[in-house]
Amino acid sequence: MTETPHSKTHLLAAQHADNPFSRPQTPHDLQIGFCGLGSMGYFMARNLAKQRNSPIFVWNRTKEKAESLKQELGPNKVIIADSLEEIAKECDVVFTNLANDTVVKQVFLTFAGALKATPGHKNKIFVETSTVYPTLAGELDDVISSNHAHLVMAPVFGAPPAADAAQLIVVMAGDYRSKKEIAHILIPAVGRKVIDLGGNLEKAPTFKLIGNSLILGSLEILAEAFTLGEKSGISQEQVQGLLKDLMPAPILVNYGAKMVHDAFDGEKGFAIDGGIKDAAHIRRLATDMNAPLPALDSAHQHLLTARALHQAQTLRGEQKYEKLDWSSIVAGARVSAGLDGFDSAKHSKVVPED
Repeated sequence: MTETPHSKTHLLAAQHADNPFSRPQTPHDLQIGFCGLGSMGYFMARNLAKQRNSPIFVWNRTKEKAESLKQELGPNKVIIADSLEEIAKECDVVFTNLANDTVVKQVFLTFAGALKATPGHKNKIFVETSTVYPTLAGELDDVISSNHAHLVMAPVFGAPPAADAAQLIVVMAGDYRSKKEIAHILIPAVGRKVIDLGGNLEKAPTFKLIGNSLILGSLEILAEAFTLGEKSGISQEQVQGLLKDLMPAPILVNYGAKMVHDAFDGEKGFAIDGGIKDAAHIRRLATDMNAPLPALDSAHQHLLTARALHQAQTLRGEQKYEKLDWSSIVAGARVSAGLDGFDSAKHSKVVPED
């Protein structure tokens, strides 16, 4: 197909929509480091390493994940760091994707200690991609900014399959020049779009919690609808079919399918512990802002119920999955309605009349 000036204009417009930053003038030989190779971080680090001409440093609390990544990509793509201090000293840009706020702060304090011990003259950029409470952004900035370093808050939207496919949405706040550099490192290597929220670091984690409230609230509504259908003699498959016809958003359809098929494997999705942590953050933000979110209150309770049921099964050695996905929120709705939480095959089926 012949490319016309008109088609070039549309291509440039599409690229601008996906990445609002012009390409930086600095050389692209920056040394990259990545800390945290969990269900999201592993794929993000892998996709970054694939796109780089030089190997990236990686660190994980347990070395098995780092060894696995190095074995997958080879030593010309991955260098396993012995410590967080090594990452801080050797890398120009450091990404973190970690389990919770406490771990994030501990890691950044370690970075700061390393930088103070061996001060350099070159500015570094630290990029926090986890889901944390907004006020932590200011604390991290205080910790790291006095050491010739800039902080960019860049939480990501997307489940592990989206991270695997480099289809994440990146929300970004912080120093403009640093964001520009990071945006072109991440897009399209790790994600498909950047949303820029300006210089206030707290805006990015706030927006992430708002986005997760949309997802979690939708999961709660799905769980309630599937459960009401089961109690009324309408199969989950029929409700899922209506969902596809009426609201065919991929995220709803995919999570609906997990509920229908009791596919609650947290190793292949978003683990329930992370979902409960996020729900707590969202409810705290709602309290701080005097903005009631009753759907999130119900979702939080149903997540806790699902986790409690799973822990009881684990004690008896009856659990199907070692870790639950947060789509198991439906177990809370089911149990509230007198149904089995995790095995819909045990539900009494109402035979519809002819």
